[in-house]
Amino acid sequence: MPENKVINLLITGGEANAGPPLGPALGPLGVNVMQVVKKINELTADYAGMRVPVKVSVDIENKSFEVDIGLPTTSALVAKEAKIQKGSGAPKKEMVGNISANQLAKLARIKLEKTYARDPKSTAKEIIGTCVSMGITIEGKDPKAFLKEVEEGKWDELFKGAN
Repeated sequence: MPENKVINLLITGGEANAGPPLGPALGPLGVNVMQVVKKINELTADYAGMRVPVKVSVDIENKSFEVDIGLPTTSALVAKEAKIQKGSGAPKKEMVGNISANQLAKLARIKLEKTYARDPKSTAKEIIGTCVSMGITIEGKDPKAFLKEVEEGKWDELFKGAN
C-alpha cells in the first residue's frame, strides 16, 4: 500500500513559489517542486490576491502528487466583488462598498458546494450576513433590508436554476 504525505498550506492565489512554505515542505519528499508550484498557480489563478487553502498529497513511492484547492473566505470573495481591500471598521455606521444582486448570486453559486446550506438562496443569506459585518451594501441597500426582500421572495428568480 503506497504511503501518502499530505501537506496543508495557505497560499496567495496565483503566487505560489518554490520558497517557504512550499519548497521546504515538498523538497524532502522528492517531488518536482516546480511542477507542484505551476499546478497550484494554475488552479488558484481565479483567486489572485486572496489567501486560498491548498492541500498537496504526495505519493512517496512514485513521487506523484495531487493538488486540491479550497475556497477563500466569504469575506475575501465579497471584498473582491466589491473591489475593496477590507471591510468597514464600523459596519453599522460606515458602508465601504456595494455589490449587485447578480454578484451575490454568483458568490452563492461559488460557495454552495462548501457550505451546509441546501440551495443558492440559503447560501446567499449567509453571504448577506457577511455583508452586514463588513459594511457592504447590496444593490445600494442596507444588507438587512436586502435580506428581508430575499426572504419575501422578491429575488427568487435570481436564484432559480443555480443548483
